[in-house]
Amino acid sequence: MVTAEELTTEWTDDGLGGPCIDCGESLICPTCNPQEMQAIDKDVRNLARSATTQVARYLVDNFYVAQHNRIRAQNQIRACAEDGESAELLRLNLKNFRYAENQIAKILDEYSAAQELGQWARSIHGIGPVITAGLLAHIDLDIAKTPAAIWRFAGLDPTVKWEKGKKRPWNTTLKTLCFKIASSFEKVQNSDKDFYGHLMIERKNYETERNELGLYKEQADAKLATGSFKALTPARKAYESGKLPAGQIRARAFRWVEKLFLSHYFQVGYEIKHGKSPARPWVIAIGGHQDFIAPPNWEGPSQ
Repeated sequence: MVTAEELTTEWTDDGLGGPCIDCGESLICPTCNPQEMQAIDKDVRNLARSATTQVARYLVDNFYVAQHNRIRAQNQIRACAEDGESAELLRLNLKNFRYAENQIAKILDEYSAAQELGQWARSIHGIGPVITAGLLAHIDLDIAKTPAAIWRFAGLDPTVKWEKGKKRPWNTTLKTLCFKIASSFEKVQNSDKDFYGHLMIERKNYETERNELGLYKEQADAKLATGSFKALTPARKAYESGKLPAGQIRARAFRWVEKLFLSHYFQVGYEIKHGKSPARPWVIAIGGHQDFIAPPNWEGPSQ
């Protein structure tokens, strides 16, 4: 089995064509040669801080590819151990994938921390440098003039349909990032530092109450009418009773908190750029009331 030390060791191509002179590995070991790594890191930091949004988008994509490969390699090593097979080559792959994941994360850390809007996003419990970099790279506030425009671009506007033969009307990467954001809020909901997670749970309870009252019967009937549910699944049983299944209620709460966060992201970005608050047409419904929820960790423009 791979050890915890092996899972956390970072490696990189030395860029010089030779092995590490201290440990003999064909890759530079930052533990053996920290001076070399610091010199490389300094150059990378400077490049990261001035990276274009296109480069940042590619790096975010590369990070998730590296993360996927690292997780897959860990699973493969575990499977080999269960079968009594050697996994030395897979462990080498794991080190490479782990290093790539860590290095890209460091670059995105520098990129997102160099921007004031990125600093605000990272101040939110549950939002890290990679997701922040993705938001900065995919949301152009010069184009998105309202929170609703961001919602549509993120696939959160239910009135927007993807018609057959037409270009997808939303950005799939941003939509995935928003789901990751809501998932993260769900995980940190019990933390003292949490802001959005407990609001999402309140919204979920609100949606559950409405569902139990049969207020979503029309949506349930429409879903059932598609004929997509042949087997007697729990989802089909819920629809037949005039209610939405639990997964749909969770998804509604997810979309609500995603839209709330994006509204705050827009407001903070607008105030950074213009020095004043935007109009507030995007009030968010909580518990049946229309209340404006101010962005956390943000004092707003000075008056």
